[in-house]
Amino acid sequence: MRRTVNDLVREAKARIEELSVADLQAEIAAGSCTVIDIRDFRERLERGAIPGAVSAPRGMLEFWFDPESPYHRESFTFDKRYVLYCAGGQRSALAAAVLRDIGFDDVAHLEVGFNGWAEAGGEVEDVSADSKWVKRS
Repeated sequence: MRRTVNDLVREAKARIEELSVADLQAEIAAGSCTVIDIRDFRERLERGAIPGAVSAPRGMLEFWFDPESPYHRESFTFDKRYVLYCAGGQRSALAAAVLRDIGFDDVAHLEVGFNGWAEAGGEVEDVSADSKWVKRS
């Protein structure tokens, strides 16, 4: 039986916590979570980011979070709360489900994604292009 990406997203959303813009704003104000932007760096440059969000691109997420991975980032520990977002809420739903699968229990995602955040008037900060990932001539 063939399953579509919409099927996978629907299944992921059924087993993860989804936050509204107001919910995430409250968590940020309380300092109770680490916000993770899983969008590609180019998306961040073009549109900006939620202030204070940590960039962890979707393609590296599992590798950076898993302590058994040679790419593990020590700042990603099991005892913290993480709220993920992408542009529209689909990739972050899948990503949150995967993090739960590898043992992160306190994970949620922004249901409307960055686009919904910006449309709701959420604060947006510019992302600089002066990064080691930007190739200079």
